[in-house]
Amino acid sequence: KLFQVKDGRTEALGFCFHVFPWDNFFCIIREAIKHGGNHMNTTIAAISTAVSASGIGIIRISGPEAMDVISRIYRSKGGKKKIKEVPTHTIHYGYIYDGEEAVDEVLVMVMRAPKTFTGEDTVEIDCHGGVYAMNRVLETVLKNGAKIAGPGEFTKRAFLNGRLDLSQAEAVMDVIQAKNEYALRSSMSQLKGSVQKTIKEIRNDLIYEIAFIESALDDPEHISLDGYPQKLLGIVEKEQRSIDGLLKTSSDGKIIREGIETVIVGKPNAGKSSLLNLLVGENKAIVTDIEGTTRDILEEYITLHGITLKIVDTAGIRETQDVVEKIGVSRAREAAKDADLILYVVDSSTLLDENDEEIIEMLKGRKAIVLYNKTDLASAVSMEALEERTSHPVIPISAKEETGITQLAETIKSMFFSGKISFNDEVYITNARHKEALEEAAQSLSMVRRSIEDGMPEDFFSIDLMAAYASLGKITGEEVGEDLVNEIFSKFCMGK
Repeated sequence: KLFQVKDGRTEALGFCFHVFPWDNFFCIIREAIKHGGNHMNTTIAAISTAVSASGIGIIRISGPEAMDVISRIYRSKGGKKKIKEVPTHTIHYGYIYDGEEAVDEVLVMVMRAPKTFTGEDTVEIDCHGGVYAMNRVLETVLKNGAKIAGPGEFTKRAFLNGRLDLSQAEAVMDVIQAKNEYALRSSMSQLKGSVQKTIKEIRNDLIYEIAFIESALDDPEHISLDGYPQKLLGIVEKEQRSIDGLLKTSSDGKIIREGIETVIVGKPNAGKSSLLNLLVGENKAIVTDIEGTTRDILEEYITLHGITLKIVDTAGIRETQDVVEKIGVSRAREAAKDADLILYVVDSSTLLDENDEEIIEMLKGRKAIVLYNKTDLASAVSMEALEERTSHPVIPISAKEETGITQLAETIKSMFFSGKISFNDEVYITNARHKEALEEAAQSLSMVRRSIEDGMPEDFFSIDLMAAYASLGKITGEEVGEDLVNEIFSKFCMGK
């Protein structure tokens, strides 16, 4: 695909075969976005740690004048060492000066291009972590030639300079936002290039076939397409299996990244709020012997044996004349409709009644676990009867004695994850944008199969193969425009 930059925007001109090596396409796109944006010639700076009182703060500088900026404001302890002359990837002790005023005592890390995160000359100033101190150092940096960085601009430069592909860049933010061990491990796997490697292998196979078809159509005297459609069909089926395998992981990936929307239901005084407090590890919900204490929904994120749950505690479901409680019961019913998982808490010491019957009806066709609570008391209903009545797994727990949580975690894992969660060889699709691109590629490959089965001319194969190739390129950033790149990085935090 060829590009031109016009009025500061990058425009696609069309496809051109056999002129550029396919491996260079990514470079062409990156260069077009870089020059179209006109931002890469500036030197940027930002605070890269949390802006709050802490032991240390880091101000990051990146760009062609990073070394000039730091040389204007840094003085070594002895006043003799010139920071511009030090070897790359070294750390130096000294002071930041604003004119003749010493601003802070610092360590300065010098990293010269290209072996840096952004691919540019980079300087990191480790200063004291006070909010004023960090802002004072940043202000001094900006006064001496740097511009304030936008959200995610350091990572964006790493992408545009070819240090990361787009899937790896997005994984950087996923690492920061990871809520549990699985999410962190998945994000680190993607940051190391697991998605990039898989997508690149599929794209390389597709582009080889595209080039072969185009060459054969251009030079039919020397390159024969006899019997080729059947050969291509086998290749397409292979790539479809690869893409389908990735798409199957997207359900697990969504749960790994975002957590399981979990709603606790039950009739009043079944122990719902006690269960929430046990899972959260603190008294978030009020617990009393008075029925109807919980009147509104309470939401908390918890990590249960590596799985993130967005727990919603609800009002006890029952018929009531209390206006406020009635609203709470209505909200409980609505929350249960949208839940990924329903935890139905049953008071094992009391008989089932019409309120339980309503809840059991809600569980039909849903992912649910019945929690057989208050096992420290004499039982009035058996686990076997509950399992038969609800057709869902029943787990004995005691919120009071804090038992049954491990079995609950294992049951949730087996219910939501298709197999054992492993990040050694398995690639998990956790990004909705990636899933959409894979679905587009799968649809294009289905069109290729249909064309082969219908005996269509070979140039039809090439069109749909190229569409699949382009869709997969959206994942790695090889087929994206400037607007999408800007949108993705605008969601990053400052200083990253």
